[in-house]
Amino acid sequence: MATPDTVVHLVRHGEVHNPEGVLYGRRDGFHLSDLGKQMALKAAEALSQRDVTVLRSSPLERAQETAAPLADKLGLTVDLEERVLESTNVFEGHQFGKGRNALRNPLLWRHLYNPFKPSWGEPYKEIVARMMAAVHDVRRAAAGHEGVLVSHQLPIWTTRLHVEGRSFLHDPRKRQCTLCSVTSLHFVGDRVAQVSYSEPAIDLVPKGDRGAPFSAGDAPEEVKPEGKRN
Repeated sequence: MATPDTVVHLVRHGEVHNPEGVLYGRRDGFHLSDLGKQMALKAAEALSQRDVTVLRSSPLERAQETAAPLADKLGLTVDLEERVLESTNVFEGHQFGKGRNALRNPLLWRHLYNPFKPSWGEPYKEIVARMMAAVHDVRRAAAGHEGVLVSHQLPIWTTRLHVEGRSFLHDPRKRQCTLCSVTSLHFVGDRVAQVSYSEPAIDLVPKGDRGAPFSAGDAPEEVKPEGKRN
Protein backbone atom coordinates (compact mmCIF):
# COMPACT_ATOMS: atom_id res chain seq x y z
CA MET A 1 0.00 0.00 0.00
CA ALA A 2 1.27 3.47 -0.84
CA THR A 3 2.23 5.69 2.06
CA PRO A 4 -0.37 8.42 2.72
CA ASP A 5 0.98 11.83 1.78
CA THR A 6 -1.68 14.09 3.33
CA VAL A 7 -3.96 13.64 6.37
CA VAL A 8 -7.16 15.51 7.15
CA HIS A 9 -8.32 15.24 10.77
CA LEU A 10 -12.03 15.67 11.57
CA VAL A 11 -12.32 16.82 15.18
CA ARG A 12 -15.58 16.80 17.07
CA HIS A 13 -16.09 19.75 19.43
CA GLY A 14 -15.94 19.39 23.22
CA GLU A 15 -18.74 19.18 25.76
CA VAL A 16 -21.30 22.00 25.56
CA HIS A 17 -22.91 23.77 28.50
CA ASN A 18 -26.52 22.67 28.02
CA PRO A 19 -28.23 22.11 31.39
CA GLU A 20 -31.72 22.03 29.84
CA GLY A 21 -30.89 19.20 27.43
CA VAL A 22 -31.88 21.17 24.33
CA LEU A 23 -31.11 19.79 20.87
CA TYR A 24 -29.21 22.92 19.92
CA GLY A 25 -28.29 22.04 16.33
CA ARG A 26 -27.22 25.20 14.50
CA ARG A 27 -28.43 27.61 17.18
CA ASP A 28 -26.12 30.33 18.43
CA GLY A 29 -25.32 30.84 22.07
CA PHE A 30 -24.16 27.33 23.02
CA HIS A 31 -20.60 27.39 24.31
CA LEU A 32 -18.18 24.82 25.68
CA SER A 33 -18.60 23.92 29.32
CA ASP A 34 -15.57 24.12 31.62
CA LEU A 35 -15.07 20.41 31.04
CA GLY A 36 -15.40 20.96 27.29
CA LYS A 37 -12.59 23.53 27.42
CA GLN A 38 -10.38 20.96 29.15
CA MET A 39 -11.24 18.47 26.41
CA ALA A 40 -10.26 21.01 23.76
CA LEU A 41 -6.89 21.47 25.45
CA LYS A 42 -6.33 17.70 25.41
CA ALA A 43 -7.12 17.53 21.71
CA ALA A 44 -4.84 20.50 21.06
CA GLU A 45 -1.98 18.85 22.92
CA ALA A 46 -2.31 15.71 20.81
CA LEU A 47 -2.71 17.45 17.44
CA SER A 48 0.04 19.99 18.10
CA GLN A 49 2.46 17.06 17.87
CA ARG A 50 1.34 16.50 14.27
CA ASP A 51 2.40 18.28 11.09
CA VAL A 52 -0.75 20.47 10.97
CA THR A 53 -0.53 23.41 8.58
CA VAL A 54 -4.23 24.17 7.96
CA LEU A 55 -6.93 24.71 10.60
CA ARG A 56 -10.59 25.32 9.80
CA SER A 57 -13.73 25.21 11.92
CA SER A 58 -17.49 25.20 11.76
CA PRO A 59 -18.72 28.75 12.49
CA LEU A 60 -20.69 27.61 15.57
CA GLU A 61 -19.25 28.81 18.87
CA ARG A 62 -18.58 25.36 20.31
CA ALA A 63 -16.45 24.41 17.31
CA GLN A 64 -14.49 27.65 17.24
CA GLU A 65 -13.82 27.34 20.97
CA THR A 66 -12.53 23.80 20.42
CA ALA A 67 -10.21 24.96 17.64
CA ALA A 68 -8.82 27.93 19.61
CA PRO A 69 -6.28 26.08 21.82
CA LEU A 70 -4.79 24.30 18.81
CA ALA A 71 -4.54 27.57 16.92
CA ASP A 72 -2.67 29.07 19.87
CA LYS A 73 -0.24 26.15 20.09
CA LEU A 74 0.53 26.10 16.37
CA GLY A 75 0.34 29.83 15.67
CA LEU A 76 -2.33 29.26 13.04
CA THR A 77 -5.42 31.26 12.14
CA VAL A 78 -8.78 29.46 12.41
CA ASP A 79 -10.59 29.88 9.11
CA LEU A 80 -14.35 29.40 9.25
CA GLU A 81 -15.82 26.71 7.03
CA GLU A 82 -19.61 26.77 6.54
CA ARG A 83 -19.64 23.35 4.88
CA VAL A 84 -18.78 21.52 8.12
CA LEU A 85 -21.73 22.96 10.07
CA GLU A 86 -23.98 20.73 12.14
CA SER A 87 -26.73 19.08 10.10
CA THR A 88 -30.24 20.52 10.12
CA ASN A 89 -32.88 18.75 12.20
CA VAL A 90 -36.61 19.38 12.64
CA PHE A 91 -36.24 18.62 16.36
CA GLU A 92 -33.84 21.51 16.90
CA GLY A 93 -34.88 23.53 19.95
CA HIS A 94 -36.75 20.64 21.59
CA GLN A 95 -35.66 19.17 24.89
CA PHE A 96 -34.22 15.68 25.17
CA GLY A 97 -32.85 15.95 28.70
CA LYS A 98 -33.94 16.76 32.25
CA GLY A 99 -36.48 13.93 32.10
CA ARG A 100 -38.03 15.22 28.87
CA ASN A 101 -38.05 13.59 25.46
CA ALA A 102 -39.61 15.39 22.50
CA LEU A 103 -40.20 12.07 20.75
CA ARG A 104 -42.99 11.32 23.22
CA ASN A 105 -45.07 13.96 21.43
CA PRO A 106 -47.22 12.15 18.79
CA LEU A 107 -47.35 15.34 16.72
CA LEU A 108 -43.67 14.88 15.92
CA TRP A 109 -43.86 11.23 14.86
CA ARG A 110 -44.69 12.22 11.26
CA HIS A 111 -41.04 13.18 10.84
CA LEU A 112 -39.79 9.65 11.52
CA TYR A 113 -41.16 7.79 8.49
CA ASN A 114 -37.86 7.33 6.62
CA PRO A 115 -34.65 6.63 8.58
CA PHE A 116 -32.69 6.02 5.37
CA LYS A 117 -32.88 9.65 4.20
CA PRO A 118 -33.40 10.67 7.09
CA SER A 119 -36.88 12.23 7.02
CA TRP A 120 -36.28 14.35 10.14
CA GLY A 121 -33.27 16.26 8.89
CA GLU A 122 -30.69 17.01 6.24
CA PRO A 123 -30.25 14.06 3.86
CA TYR A 124 -27.11 12.02 4.52
CA LYS A 125 -26.01 12.38 0.89
CA GLU A 126 -26.13 16.17 1.17
CA ILE A 127 -24.11 16.09 4.39
CA VAL A 128 -21.46 13.95 2.69
CA ALA A 129 -21.33 16.19 -0.38
CA ARG A 130 -20.60 19.35 1.59
CA MET A 131 -18.26 17.64 4.06
CA MET A 132 -16.19 15.95 1.37
CA ALA A 133 -15.93 19.21 -0.57
CA ALA A 134 -14.51 20.86 2.56
CA VAL A 135 -12.22 17.89 3.23
CA HIS A 136 -10.76 17.97 -0.27
CA ASP A 137 -10.19 21.73 -0.02
CA VAL A 138 -8.18 21.15 3.16
CA ARG A 139 -6.34 18.24 1.53
CA ARG A 140 -5.24 20.49 -1.30
CA ALA A 141 -4.29 23.36 1.04
CA ALA A 142 -2.28 21.05 3.32
CA ALA A 143 -0.80 18.89 0.55
CA GLY A 144 2.11 16.87 1.90
CA HIS A 145 1.21 17.83 5.47
CA GLU A 146 -1.88 17.61 7.70
CA GLY A 147 -5.03 19.67 8.12
CA VAL A 148 -7.77 19.92 10.76
CA LEU A 149 -11.51 20.53 10.40
CA VAL A 150 -13.44 21.03 13.64
CA SER A 151 -17.01 19.88 13.10
CA HIS A 152 -19.87 17.99 14.73
CA GLN A 153 -20.73 14.38 15.46
CA LEU A 154 -23.26 13.54 12.74
CA PRO A 155 -21.37 15.21 9.85
CA ILE A 156 -18.14 13.50 10.92
CA TRP A 157 -19.73 10.09 11.40
CA THR A 158 -21.64 10.31 8.10
CA THR A 159 -18.39 11.18 6.34
CA ARG A 160 -16.68 8.17 7.88
CA LEU A 161 -19.51 5.86 6.82
CA HIS A 162 -19.17 7.22 3.29
CA VAL A 163 -15.41 6.76 2.91
CA GLU A 164 -15.61 3.26 4.43
CA GLY A 165 -18.39 2.29 2.04
CA ARG A 166 -20.86 1.54 4.83
CA SER A 167 -24.63 2.10 5.02
CA PHE A 168 -25.79 5.46 6.34
CA LEU A 169 -28.52 3.73 8.39
CA HIS A 170 -27.19 3.48 11.94
CA ASP A 171 -27.99 3.70 15.65
CA PRO A 172 -26.91 7.18 16.86
CA ARG A 173 -25.96 5.65 20.22
CA LYS A 174 -23.28 3.57 18.52
CA ARG A 175 -21.45 6.30 16.63
CA GLN A 176 -17.73 6.04 17.23
CA CYS A 177 -17.23 9.77 17.56
CA THR A 178 -16.85 10.87 21.17
CA LEU A 179 -16.37 14.45 22.34
CA CYS A 180 -13.09 15.90 21.01
CA SER A 181 -12.35 12.68 19.15
CA VAL A 182 -10.20 12.75 16.02
CA THR A 183 -11.28 10.87 12.87
CA SER A 184 -8.35 10.99 10.47
CA LEU A 185 -8.59 10.54 6.71
CA HIS A 186 -5.28 9.44 5.20
CA PHE A 187 -4.93 10.39 1.55
CA VAL A 188 -2.81 8.96 -1.22
CA GLY A 189 -3.15 11.61 -3.89
CA ASP A 190 -6.85 12.52 -3.91
CA ARG A 191 -8.05 9.14 -2.59
CA VAL A 192 -8.83 8.24 1.02
CA ALA A 193 -6.75 5.12 1.56
CA GLN A 194 -7.06 4.73 5.32
CA VAL A 195 -9.10 5.92 8.28
CA SER A 196 -7.80 6.10 11.83
CA TYR A 197 -9.51 7.19 15.02
CA SER A 198 -8.28 8.48 18.37
CA GLU A 199 -9.79 9.86 21.57
CA PRO A 200 -7.29 12.26 23.17
CA ALA A 201 -9.81 13.48 25.77
CA ILE A 202 -11.48 10.16 26.59
CA ASP A 203 -10.47 10.35 30.26
CA LEU A 204 -12.64 13.49 30.55
CA VAL A 205 -15.65 12.23 28.62
CA PRO A 206 -18.59 11.21 30.87
CA LYS A 207 -19.28 7.49 30.51
CA GLY A 208 -22.79 8.12 29.19
CA ASP A 209 -21.41 10.22 26.32
CA ARG A 210 -18.81 7.75 25.10
CA GLY A 211 -21.04 5.90 22.64
CA ALA A 212 -19.37 3.10 20.71
CA PRO A 213 -16.25 1.73 22.38
CA PHE A 214 -12.86 2.63 20.96
CA SER A 215 -11.77 -0.28 18.81
CA ALA A 216 -9.81 1.10 15.88
CA GLY A 217 -6.42 0.70 17.55
CA ASP A 218 -3.40 2.85 16.82
CA ALA A 219 -2.80 1.70 13.25
CA PRO A 220 -4.83 3.16 10.37
CA GLU A 221 -7.12 0.72 8.62
CA GLU A 222 -7.39 0.38 4.86
CA VAL A 223 -10.81 1.35 3.50
CA LYS A 224 -12.78 0.60 0.38
CA PRO A 225 -12.92 3.19 -2.40
CA GLU A 226 -15.17 6.11 -1.44
CA GLY A 227 -18.87 5.52 -1.91
CA LYS A 228 -18.61 1.78 -2.65
CA ARG A 229 -21.16 0.01 -0.48
CA ASN A 230 -21.87 -3.65 0.12
